[in-house]
Amino acid sequence: MNQIRRWQRILFLSLLSISVLAPLVFVSNRLNTITPVGRREFIEELSNFRYRSNDLRLNAFEHEDGQGLKGPRLILYKDGEEFNSSVSDEKEKTIDLPNIDGNNRKYSEEKVIDSQHTTLSSDSKDQNLSVNQLANKTEFKPPLSKGEKNTKVHQSDRATDVKIKEIRDKIIQAKVYLNFAPPGSNSQLVKELRTRLRELERAVGDVTKDKDLSKGALRRLKPLEATLYKASRVFNNCPAIATKLRAMNYNTEELVQAQKNQASYLMHLAARTTPKGQHCLSMRLTSEYFALDPEKRQMPNQEKYNDPSLNHYVVFSDNVLASAVVVNSTISSSKEPEKIVFHVVTDSLNYPAISMWFLLNIQSVAAIQIQNIDDMDVLPSDYDQLLMKQNSNDPRFISTLNHARFYLPDIFPGLNKMVLFDHDVVVQRDLSRLWSIDMKGKVVGAVETCKEGEPSFHSMSTFINFSDAWVSGKFSPKACTWAFGMNLIDLEEWRRRKLTSTYIKYFNLGTKRPLWKAGSLPIGWLTFYRQTLPLDKRWHVTGLGRESGLRTVDIEHAAVIHYDGIMKPWLDIGIDKYKRYWNVHVPYYHSYLQQCNIHA
Repeated sequence: MNQIRRWQRILFLSLLSISVLAPLVFVSNRLNTITPVGRREFIEELSNFRYRSNDLRLNAFEHEDGQGLKGPRLILYKDGEEFNSSVSDEKEKTIDLPNIDGNNRKYSEEKVIDSQHTTLSSDSKDQNLSVNQLANKTEFKPPLSKGEKNTKVHQSDRATDVKIKEIRDKIIQAKVYLNFAPPGSNSQLVKELRTRLRELERAVGDVTKDKDLSKGALRRLKPLEATLYKASRVFNNCPAIATKLRAMNYNTEELVQAQKNQASYLMHLAARTTPKGQHCLSMRLTSEYFALDPEKRQMPNQEKYNDPSLNHYVVFSDNVLASAVVVNSTISSSKEPEKIVFHVVTDSLNYPAISMWFLLNIQSVAAIQIQNIDDMDVLPSDYDQLLMKQNSNDPRFISTLNHARFYLPDIFPGLNKMVLFDHDVVVQRDLSRLWSIDMKGKVVGAVETCKEGEPSFHSMSTFINFSDAWVSGKFSPKACTWAFGMNLIDLEEWRRRKLTSTYIKYFNLGTKRPLWKAGSLPIGWLTFYRQTLPLDKRWHVTGLGRESGLRTVDIEHAAVIHYDGIMKPWLDIGIDKYKRYWNVHVPYYHSYLQQCNIHA
C-alpha cells in the first residue's frame, strides 16, 4: 500500500514538473529563433498581459447613458470632395470610380454602427479596434493636387518644432519658479529644480527642430515636469507669477533690441571696411604698376576716348574687383563691343591698382580709359571740406567719387550722351538700345522707385526734410523717386539747363541746415527734379544688396542688376543667393586673386 502511494506521488510530481518546464523550454526556443527586434516585441507582449485584467475591469463599468460606442462610418470620397465634409444621408450610396481599363466600378458606402446599449466588454473593445483598422485600410483618398501637396508639406514643416517649443516653455517655467526662491536658498526643491533644469538645457542645446532632439532630452523632460508640479504646489501665487513673467518678457525684449542694434552696427562697420584679400590685391597691383616703365602704362585704343559716335559708359569706383565686374559684364553682354568706350574714374590712391588690373586684362576690342579725379580741375578746391560738413560718419556718403557724378559735363566736355553706372551693378543684357531712346527734353533716364509694395520703393519724405519751409515750398513730397545705378544721361541738355550750378546751390544750402540725409541720392532727386525720363523697370532692378524679397524671374530678366544696400557681393555679409550673378564675372583663376586668397 505504501509503495502504491509513493508511485502516485512520483507521478504527480513528474506531471507538475513537466507543466512548469515545458513553457520555459518553449519560450526559450522561440527567443533563440527570432531577431533582436522581434525578441524585444515578444517580451513586451508578455509584459502587457499583466495589465489586461485592469483594462477588462475598467471596461466592465456601465456608462451613464447606457449606449455603446459607435464605430466610424467608412466613406469613399470623390475627387475634389472635402475630407471633413459631413454626410447627412444615412442610406446606402454608390460612387462610380474609373477603373484602369476604362470601365466603372461601383463601390458602396459601408456603415458600421455598434448597437450595444448596455455595457462594453473586452469583446466589444476588440470589435471597435478591428473596425478602426478596417476603416484605415479601406478608406479611399483621392490624390492631392500640387497646391494641396505643398500645403501639406508646409503644415508638416510647421509642426516639426512642437516638442521643442514645449521644452522651451518648461525651461522658462522652471526659471520663473527659481526666481521666486529666496536668494541663497538651498532647499531640496530648489536644488532639484536647478539640477533638472541644467540637465535638460544641456541635453537640448541649440536644437530648433524636433527631429534633432536626442532621446536623452526627452527622457529628462519627464523628471523636470514632475519637479515643476511640486513647485506649482509651493509657489501658487498666480498674480505674482504673472508679474514675474511680464518682467522677464520686458527684459528679454530689451535684450533682443540691444542685440539687433549691435548687429546693425557691426553690419555697417563691415560694409565700410575693405576685405583683407582686396587690400592685398590692391597692394600687389600698385607695386607692379610702379615697376612698369612709363611708356608701358598707356592703355590701347585711346583715339576712341572722345568720339561722340560711340557708346560711352562711366563708373566712379575705388574698388578694383567692383569696377572690373562692371566693365567685364558690360562688354561680354554687348552685341557690338567694338563700339564701347568705358571710362573708369577713381582717386589717386586707387588709380595705380585699377590701371594695372586693366593693363593686365586688356580688352582687345573695347576701349577703356582710367581717370584720376584728383588730377582734374573740375571740382572746387574746398570740395572735401564741404563734403565733411554733411551729417554722416559713413565715408561712402561723403566720398568725392560719390558726388563727382554731378560734374559729368565738365569731366567729359566732348561727349553728348553717356550711361552712368554705380560700381555695384552687373550688366546682363545688351544695352545698345538705350542710345536710341528719345529723351524728350529730359536730362536723366532712370527707373522709378515710387510704387508702394515693390522692393525698390522709396519716398521723398523718407530722405528729405519737408518740415523746412524752403523745401516744402519748392518740392512735393509726393513726387516720384527714381534710382541711381544705371542712368542714361543727356549731357547737352544738362549743360543747357546748367544743372551743375543748381547742384552746387542746393549742396551749399544743405551744409548750413539739415535738409536731407547724407549721400548723393536725395540731392540728386532735387537737382534733377522734373528732369527725369522714366525707363522700363526691366532695364534696372535694385535690391540685391539687402533683404528685399526679389523674385528670381525679375533678376534674370533684368538688363542691369544693382546691389544697392550694405550687403555688397564682394563682402562676407553679402547675400549668398545673389552673389552668384556677380561671381560669374570675377576671374578667380587669376594668380593675384589666388595669392591674396580671394575665392568665390
